[in-house]
Amino acid sequence: MTKTSSSNGLEKCPKLRFPGFDEPWEINKLSDFAQRVIRKNNANQTNLTLTISSKDGLVDQISYFNKKIASKDISNYYLLLNGEFAYNKSYSVGYDFGSIKRLDRYPMGALSSLYICFALKKYNSDFIKTYFDSLKWYHEIYMISAEGARNHGLLNVSADKFFDTKHYLPNNLKEQNKIANFLNLLNRRIDIQQTLVDNLKKYKRGVFEAIFSRTLRLMPRVSQAEWTAFKLSDFATRITRKNNGATDIPLTISAQYGLIDQRDFFSKVVASTDMSGYYMLHRGEYAYNRSTSNDYPFGSIKRLDLYDKGAVSTLYLCFAIKEEVILSDFAKWYFESSQWYRSVNEICAEGARNHGLLNVPTDGFFNTVHILPSDIEEQSRIAAFLSRIHEKVIQAQEELDELNILRKGLMQQLFI
Repeated sequence: MTKTSSSNGLEKCPKLRFPGFDEPWEINKLSDFAQRVIRKNNANQTNLTLTISSKDGLVDQISYFNKKIASKDISNYYLLLNGEFAYNKSYSVGYDFGSIKRLDRYPMGALSSLYICFALKKYNSDFIKTYFDSLKWYHEIYMISAEGARNHGLLNVSADKFFDTKHYLPNNLKEQNKIANFLNLLNRRIDIQQTLVDNLKKYKRGVFEAIFSRTLRLMPRVSQAEWTAFKLSDFATRITRKNNGATDIPLTISAQYGLIDQRDFFSKVVASTDMSGYYMLHRGEYAYNRSTSNDYPFGSIKRLDLYDKGAVSTLYLCFAIKEEVILSDFAKWYFESSQWYRSVNEICAEGARNHGLLNVPTDGFFNTVHILPSDIEEQSRIAAFLSRIHEKVIQAQEELDELNILRKGLMQQLFI
């Protein structure tokens, strides 16, 4: 690819182009290369109702929301055919001016008349699809929509103004094909990597549960010993030391990174400006966040690994592991499993919350019972094995992140 610089006026060139193409791109109204689709599903040609997923495009509404939210009578919906496009004026995170997607998964489908639908009159369809994925057309929508105006949660964009939007595109079909084929290849590589990440995460969850439920043992059968019932207080000591200015790092819990600086995670500080009363943690110590989420129905327990020290709110329950009883590296992975949920569930009042937290009493938490191996060798083997699996997941996720960053950068430079 070669770098180019954009020219002024009505003709422009993208910043990055394939060799052999130097003609300026030309400005086109959407109506020059697309025709509005307003055919109705009045003959009930399809009972498939569609919605737009930012990741997967036009998808089955029932599968996407796990319920049917469309009207029972969809005869007045637009009938969209495979290869045609729809503009969703709803805004969402990362899609401030809505999204335009092509119907690829089904021969046809029905869409609410709140969507603006169209079919191409010219241009490579794959190229136009990737162009709309680049979001380079957002400036035009911004110009025609009343800033911030919404109607029933939709951007205030009329169909007439939408088809008057202007777009810089190459007339050379070979250049369109080159761009589309390249980005499609990159998208397929990203899809493969995403599948790998998903499969590794699924495998990781399965192995974690198998090991801590004792259906999978890593010790030779002749060396296997029964696991022991420990109270948390048998292998952990509560931490209540106050920060008193020892560190200025305000910590929060991230599912992926564990205890992390709030300024990195939220891009701002949500902790109190005075953290002297916070608990101060050293590297290798633990904090239990009693806030629940879909991934952590009984809260999450994470070890501080990223910093030498940090401060957490006193709403957290903090502790250090007694290494002579349970290896900390083993405990870290145990708390990544769901095996400790049952003991916490037994001590918290069902549905009770205190400041948005599970009602888990401190004494009760440290009296929870955990079935664990007392054999240090077995603990060590489990910790090493699970660490290797975790590293493979992290490595695959980092590669996926890099591919997505590459794609985002290319999309910004390959289009105008």
